[in-house]
Amino acid sequence: MSDMQHGSGGENIGRTVSEIQKKIVERKAKVYTAQEIKDLVRSGKKPAVEDVDVVTCGTFGVVSGTFAIFSIPVCGPNEFKHAVEVTLNGVPATVGPCPNESLGIIDIMVNGTSKRDSKYGGGHLFRDLVSGKPVEIVVKADNGKTVKAVKTLSEIPFAKMVTTRSFFKNYSCFATAEDPVSTIFCGPRPMEGKWAEATVSGCGDINPVQNDPDLRFLKQGAGVFVNGAPGIVIGTGTRSSPAKPNLSVEADMHLMVPEFMGGFQTSVSPECTISVGAAIPVLDQRMLDGLSVLNEDIDLGIGDVRDRIPVYKDTYASVWSGSNDKVTEDHGRCLKCRFCRVDATCPRAAHPFEGIDRDLCMDCGMCVDTCIGKVFQCDMGTVRISDKDVPIRQRQSSRTIGLKVCETIKQLVEEGKWSMGYYNEWI
Repeated sequence: MSDMQHGSGGENIGRTVSEIQKKIVERKAKVYTAQEIKDLVRSGKKPAVEDVDVVTCGTFGVVSGTFAIFSIPVCGPNEFKHAVEVTLNGVPATVGPCPNESLGIIDIMVNGTSKRDSKYGGGHLFRDLVSGKPVEIVVKADNGKTVKAVKTLSEIPFAKMVTTRSFFKNYSCFATAEDPVSTIFCGPRPMEGKWAEATVSGCGDINPVQNDPDLRFLKQGAGVFVNGAPGIVIGTGTRSSPAKPNLSVEADMHLMVPEFMGGFQTSVSPECTISVGAAIPVLDQRMLDGLSVLNEDIDLGIGDVRDRIPVYKDTYASVWSGSNDKVTEDHGRCLKCRFCRVDATCPRAAHPFEGIDRDLCMDCGMCVDTCIGKVFQCDMGTVRISDKDVPIRQRQSSRTIGLKVCETIKQLVEEGKWSMGYYNEWI
């Protein structure tokens, strides 16, 4: 473990990451979740630096820039020399780069946004694998031969997930002034026009990058939580900037947990959902101040989804403060429609008509406005566009799951089972 102090410009650092890691191992660390810190700040009881060692942060949402790398034995040696096309459950993979096919082993990459059809893509495939479900692998070879194999994740020796960019410090809110439009920023139905509705991403003041905005800790080598597995930051991601930094992370899929990941259906194509969390060490007052950020302090740019240029501004308080994190249901209101619009438009296929599958539901809220019987309830909040309050009708991030990430990491830290990094393993 390095004694890197993560400061800049010769600033006076109060503690080191190693000192805090030692307290974790000895189970003496004083740990708060991000939500607990925010509650204390709002109540005027913000703790002093010496009273907190670690704050756990988490977020969950749609992350397009996700891919997985696999090395899979599909047959015996010398059945073919080169794979030309590979699919997993119908989801196409990119073959290569290692030419090991003559050994019956394929090295492939699958994008989170690759798709079999409009309802099933890479994110769905990744969750199925992590859930232990068998997956059909079809290899078309250069000799005209087709090889098929059925594998579970336990039979795939190498399976790593990587994000090219994940969890910007803050995101944007989108609506459209024109006619309805199909977009990845809405569920299976088109986004309504004329500023009739808005969609948002980001978990606000519990997001790890929002709580370490200068990436003093969250830099290359820092230990993180990726879909329930120990992961590592491999650097900043694509499109990262000083104003809106984001992370590139990686982790072993064999250690992931299904509830923290999955697919998401949009009106354009399937997307991928993942979770990232971190235990941020409190090294000094500046770091504690960063961890004390509140939703009302975080800007939320609002733009037309057609060009994605923010032209209005609100804050994340409009999304997460005073609204409901969770969707509730009252099936006594169900009208037993022959065609259930809610089931047809649930982005996570959580089958709300039969009673929400909480392992799949991410409380996006699309069912609330879609159900004509008003079975589902959730105060989703509004954003201010010009002089109009526009209702938020879909969230592409789940604060419910983000908070669960925070609690899970807190438990690991308190049990002495968390590594702050700079190697990819937990104690």
